[in-house]
Amino acid sequence: QVQLVESGGALVQPGGSLRLSCAATGDVAGIFETNWYRQRPGQARDWVARITSDGETNYRSHVKDRFTISRDNAKATVYLQMNSLKSEDTALYLCHVGSRRSPTAIDYYWGQGTQVTVSS
Repeated sequence: QVQLVESGGALVQPGGSLRLSCAATGDVAGIFETNWYRQRPGQARDWVARITSDGETNYRSHVKDRFTISRDNAKATVYLQMNSLKSEDTALYLCHVGSRRSPTAIDYYWGQGTQVTVSS
């Protein structure tokens, strides 16, 4: 089992920055990827960014020049640095991990999310 706790969400003005954190506890050794998603009210969750255990990163096209995903293995924490925030970035940001329990068994876990509101 893996438990995820997101933090760092806040109210910020357009053009501002935030750093979100996703702290994992439990069986973290098997985590092979961590994703950030976001969800606006009444809409489906959208994938935002991904980082693998090898450090490979991927981004949704409209955030790739503004957001940076990184990780601190010693703290079992993944970060999402968000710069030049826009009103359309307003959403609940959720952390999602894939963990390999065995060579043939993979589990996925979601955190509860942290709210980001971009408004003047």
